Amino acid sequence: MSLQDYRDRIAQIDDQMLELFSERMETAAKIGAYKKENGLPVHVPEVEKKKILKVIEESPEQLKEYSPLLFSLLFELSRSYQNRLSGSSSELTEKIQNAVEGTKKLFPDSPTVACQGVPGAYSQAACERLFRYPKTMFVSSFEAVFSAIEAGLCEYGVLPIENSSAGSVQNVYDLMMKHKFYIVRSCRVKVSHNLLVKPGTKMENIKEIYSHEQAISQCSHYLASLSGVSVIPCENTAVAAKKVADSDRTDIAALASDQCIALYGLECLQPSVQNTGNNYTRFICISKNLKIFPGADRTSLMMTLPHVQGSLYRTLSRFYALGLNLNKLESRPIPDREFEFMFYFDLDTPVYSPNLIQLIGELPSVCDTFQYLGSYSEVI
Repeated sequence: MSLQDYRDRIAQIDDQMLELFSERMETAAKIGAYKKENGLPVHVPEVEKKKILKVIEESPEQLKEYSPLLFSLLFELSRSYQNRLSGSSSELTEKIQNAVEGTKKLFPDSPTVACQGVPGAYSQAACERLFRYPKTMFVSSFEAVFSAIEAGLCEYGVLPIENSSAGSVQNVYDLMMKHKFYIVRSCRVKVSHNLLVKPGTKMENIKEIYSHEQAISQCSHYLASLSGVSVIPCENTAVAAKKVADSDRTDIAALASDQCIALYGLECLQPSVQNTGNNYTRFICISKNLKIFPGADRTSLMMTLPHVQGSLYRTLSRFYALGLNLNKLESRPIPDREFEFMFYFDLDTPVYSPNLIQLIGELPSVCDTFQYLGSYSEVI
């Protein structure tokens, strides 16, 4: 047989598969209608497990790794189709719809906003990028931002969540497990780290450099080129600049923004010492209450999955089945629980998409825990 003969045969098989797939989905729809009418659950794991074991047993030896994947996807597609046809909604999906309809159409201009650090911090720059005239409230830690929101001390909080070169801000992700909040907007801030000193300090005299651990990571190439200099992490880049300004020493420096130069009366010995010129940090704006402003085209979710083989694959197959674009997947170990992880998902999908609402309605049934973190737009 020629290559074209093989392709023609594949086409014939595909036609047969499509016909059988259509028949299977229609039968699944009837099963779904029967279950709904009789109050039966859509998902029956024991039945699927038996079917997968039977598929493995009856598959040719060379296909035993592939056949279960095919049937697992078929099961996910069938359940998704059943849920779509049933048109059922959940308390969460109704809450999302109410937020879409009930949130004010304009993003606020001048609310009180909590951010970690002191004046000159990059979080302050993010606040000013998100709001026209923010009333910025500086707090001592990332956790204090969450606490200020929960206590009603401010309406919004701003937190860094990832950097284009240093990756995720892991302690913020860890805090997300502990606190209840919603993301209402995000932004990207271009980050340029400068070596700042007290006036008159010479490069050859510097013995210590202070900055936040993320900034230190982002400037690793420059710092590695220095000899005899200790690098000391502190709470924030602006805190580092203030520490240098308040000290009597003339042998210390800080990695901080150029805004800190005038703010703290410092000099810049070396500008833009980060590893790459294309260095951006992404910040999220959080609120205690669910608000979905117009144009929300990104959604964030957080969940724990059953500690069984294939649970992440089955979850991801639902994204694929509904045609939803997943652009970030982050996992963090859950404290005090061995080898168990919390998963964070970012989707580039408008909140107005019926497929997204369907996914949010379905996921709680396949997760151990599920939290909808919000739908929002990003300021770039």
